[in-house]
Formats: sequence, C-alpha cells, structure tokens
Amino acid sequence: MKQKHEITLLTEARESLFMALNAVAAHKLRSALTLLGVLIGVFSIIVVMTSMRVLKTNVETEMSQLGANTFKVQKWPELQFEGPMGWEKYRRRLNFTLAHGKLVIEKATLATSVGIEEDFWGGQMETRFEKSAPGVRILGETPGSFPAKNWTIADGRALTDNDVDNARDVCVLADGLARTLFPFGSPVGDKLKMDGINYQVIGVLTAKGATMGGSQDNFVIIPISTGLNRFGSWKRSLSILVQARDKASYEDCVEQVRGILRVARKVPPGAEDDFELFSNDSLIAQFEKFTRAVRIGVAVISSIALLAAGIGIMNIMLVSVTERTREIGIRRAIGAKKRNIMTQFLVEAVVLCEVGGIIGVVLGILGGNAIAFYFKVPPAIPFDWIALGLALCSLVGIIFGTYPAYKAANLDPIESLRYE
Repeated sequence: MKQKHEITLLTEARESLFMALNAVAAHKLRSALTLLGVLIGVFSIIVVMTSMRVLKTNVETEMSQLGANTFKVQKWPELQFEGPMGWEKYRRRLNFTLAHGKLVIEKATLATSVGIEEDFWGGQMETRFEKSAPGVRILGETPGSFPAKNWTIADGRALTDNDVDNARDVCVLADGLARTLFPFGSPVGDKLKMDGINYQVIGVLTAKGATMGGSQDNFVIIPISTGLNRFGSWKRSLSILVQARDKASYEDCVEQVRGILRVARKVPPGAEDDFELFSNDSLIAQFEKFTRAVRIGVAVISSIALLAAGIGIMNIMLVSVTERTREIGIRRAIGAKKRNIMTQFLVEAVVLCEVGGIIGVVLGILGGNAIAFYFKVPPAIPFDWIALGLALCSLVGIIFGTYPAYKAANLDPIESLRYE
C-alpha cells in the first residue's frame, strides 16, 4: 500500500512538472520577462563569486612563493586597502637597512635561515646570443633567501656569503630568462650584461611557471650588496625573510624576530610595531577579509533582485490563475484534488525560478571566468554558490508561488466551469 502511494505521488509530481513546462513554453515572452529578475539576481551572485574564486586561487599561488614556515618583515604592508592616508602612516616609518637584516641573522636563534632582499631595477638584459624584452627584474638577495623563497637550483649554484661580502658581479637566472638569453646550452659560466655592467652567471633556478598572465621565471638574482653599491641604498627599505625551524617553533620565532626588531628600531613598550610582519596564511586571510565585504554587498543586492523577481512571479501566477480558471474547474470536475491543483501551480512557479536560475548560473560562470581567460589562469566553478543560488531560486518560487497556488486550489469548481 505504501509503495502504491509513493508511485502515485511520483506520477503526480511528474505530471505537474510536464504541465508546468508546457505552461512556461506556451507563454514564452511572458515567461522570459518573469524569469529575467531571477536571472539577474543569480547571475550577479555567481559572476562575482566565480571572479573571487579565480582571484583567490591565483592570489594564493602568488602568495605561496614563500617557503614552509616562512614569514616576511618589511616597512610597507603587502596588501593595503586604507587609501592615501594609510600610506602616509607607513611612509613615515624608518627604512629597513642591511644592518637590520644582519642583526636578525645574528640574533634569531630559532630561525633556520634568514634572507634579505630588495627589488632594484627592471630593464633589458643581453648576452652574446640574445636580448630579453624590457622589464626583467633584478632582485638583490642573500643566501638565506633561497630556502625562504622556495627557490631550488637546477644548474650551477646559489649565492654564497662570499658573493655578498665581496659584492661580486655574479648572478643567478630564473629558468625562463635563462632559456631566452642562452638558447643553445647551459648559461653557467657565461656573461650577462645588465644596465651596461657584465655579470657572470653562476646558477639557474628550477622553473616555476606562469601566474596571473605573467611569468614567474623572468628575473635575475644578484648579491644584495652588489645591488646596493650599483643602484644606491638611499631611501631604500629592504625586506627580511625568516624561515623557522619547524611548525612547532614558528610562533616563537615570529615573536623573537619581532622583539629583535622592536629593540633595534627603538619602538617604545606598548606601542604598535613600526613594521609589517606577514606570512602566506596572514596575507590570504587579509585578502579574504577584504573580499568578504564585497561578497556581502553582492548578496544584499542579489537578494533585492530576487525579492523583486519573486513579487513579479506572484503577479504573473495570479494572472495565470485567472486565465486558467476554466481549466482548473475542468480538472476538479474530473477528480483532481485541491493538493493536485496547488502542486501544479507551485511546481510552475519553481520551474520559472529554476529556469532563470540555471541561465543566470551559466552566464555567471562564463562572465566570472572571463577573468581567468584574460589572465591566462585555470578557470574556477564555485559549486557551493551554484547550489546555494539554485536553492534560493526554489525557495523564491515556493514562497511567492504559494498564495497563487492556494487561490487556484480553493476556487469553486462550479463557478470555475462557468467562467468565460
């Protein structure tokens, strides 16, 4: 008996779905205008969430260039959303010098490696074989930067303390730049000219690949002392990279370095740090915090659009009930119950919303992934937000379709048959 009842309900649901689809197809223009509001609401949610997911994935890739258990200390924040007034506060801070970095190297006993770095210059490189495109970056580094930046050597060697102490004219090339400038073999031992000065190539890094439309393998590394001598140290603030021994000692290492720098920079007790200290996780958390406001704003706007769409659906369904009064009377006369009529109109309202929602989801995914196409990065599909968007469509259909469905189910059968 129970199985028969379940089969009956399944049959009724299938019939209601077919009738709803036929009703939507019979009034194409009206249905299209009705579901437009739902489409816009769902589209706005999905396009923004897809864009955020694409950006988040690539921000995580960009920010995961630090090695394991590594944090960075510098004068300026890596991400800044406070506007010009916020930058003025940071501008007044003391610059980080080579002496600060050496002090951390000397006193940070919980660190396994400490690197010092600066981005000195961008321009064109040339060898006896080829010239590079303009904009190749010159990074000044120390030996400790290599594990801290997760750099590994594919050919030759990394920088040594002797290279830094003697400010040697040597360099390590990123893989892509090495292939461009030395297309016929290993560049190790050969010469490279940067800004009119010859440098000897001592090593090549393992390839990293592309991200956010650019290459991670288009830079050259020189000793930081060489860079300071060549490009000047005035008004430069260096960055310090610190890698803790392991995850267990990470927090203690952070506090130790913070204490070393607060003393060195004469920060009064109780005053906030006059430097920024961040890791991969803290940067990603900061990005999440910033985008949360955007997501909330989009959710509010989309909710308003869905509310307006729901009111439109209710109006159209009421019109539909009036137009189909005689049809309802005939169905009641041949044995349809109130619940059958109510189910029919509820399913029709939900179908209208879901059709608009599905179109909005498809357009939203395509629009959001236009960013991925532009930056030449992997696309993203926010399945959680798709499920939420379609669930909201069903909820809107049920809420705003209930009254028209109730009205249709409670029409007097005899009066309905007389309706013209």
